[in-house]
Amino acid sequence: MNKWLHRNGFTYKKPSGVPHKFSEEKQRQFIEYYKELKTTVGDEPILFIDGVHPTQATKISYGWIRKGQKKAVKTTGSRTRLNIMGALNLKALTSPLICEYKTINEYNVSRFFNEIRKVYPDYNQKIHVILDGAGYHRSQLVKDWAEVVNIRLHYLPPYSPNLNPIERMWKLMNEHARNNRYFSSTREFREAISVFFNQTLPDIADSLTSRINDHFQVLTPAS
Repeated sequence: MNKWLHRNGFTYKKPSGVPHKFSEEKQRQFIEYYKELKTTVGDEPILFIDGVHPTQATKISYGWIRKGQKKAVKTTGSRTRLNIMGALNLKALTSPLICEYKTINEYNVSRFFNEIRKVYPDYNQKIHVILDGAGYHRSQLVKDWAEVVNIRLHYLPPYSPNLNPIERMWKLMNEHARNNRYFSSTREFREAISVFFNQTLPDIADSLTSRINDHFQVLTPAS
């Protein structure tokens, strides 16, 4: 059977997951909206923000292993988790704004806006923030505080992580700092995450634009 499959153009690989509730039409509309936004903002920065929750637990993933050999990786079930908010400017891929909080909620999202303003201190210059529709992103507190600090919020359509480039940054973080790595302590885990943002990103700068960009494509529905 395997030989027949190979002869007929089949290959053994893992399918990609697709959110089952996304709207192709809404994704297309957002892509057009974003293209227009880029042409009208002038020097006003556009940031993509999101939260991520890496855990210390060993993340087993694909990797290059010599044919005919097996690779064993120590595992841990540690529940230690970091709660990180990030903001990414596609014009400055090697220097995303990264902040850790005890939890991610409407209060800390609002505080994160203050951190964004430390990077862009001219309050007369509007900042455009693109984010998903998580409940704490849509809270009245977050909307009100964004207005106070002259941040305009642009919400992604539901179930559209493919339209947020910072999701690719998180994927890179996992590839370089977490995949197939065993952490013997929380300190070692935290250090690995820190090294990725402070050292690894600048080191791989030349390859970033091919991985993290706004060449958006509409998701294809699962068949």
